[in-house]
Amino acid sequence: MKVLFDHNLSPRLARSLQALMGDEHEIVALKDKFRPTIKDVELIAELTSQGGWIFISGDRRITRNKAEKRAFQNSRVVGMFLSAGLYKAPVLKQAERLIALWPAIETIALNVSGGSMFELPMKSSKLAVLK
Repeated sequence: MKVLFDHNLSPRLARSLQALMGDEHEIVALKDKFRPTIKDVELIAELTSQGGWIFISGDRRITRNKAEKRAFQNSRVVGMFLSAGLYKAPVLKQAERLIALWPAIETIALNVSGGSMFELPMKSSKLAVLK
């Protein structure tokens, strides 16, 4: 599984999860793989061309901006977006929730098509589909 953490989340999240998950996953921060000024539409196209990516972000703008949303929905990328409460939480709380939700993230990513978007909740163990 390949997971990219958006630039609005701490790169420490990606690096710590990579250390926990080992070689069976590729988990990277956006700034460690792409230039930091890459536009979302460009990033989505690049991830689609590489295939198999999960995109984790705190930026829900992608779900609202027409061009970005269309690009995402037509992509082969699965999006996981932190709920507002989780996005505002300290990085250790975010890490705790991501670890707790990791089995659900893996299951969903293996069973949905690209362009699907989900919300990562602060308390529940169920991921909500974003339209």
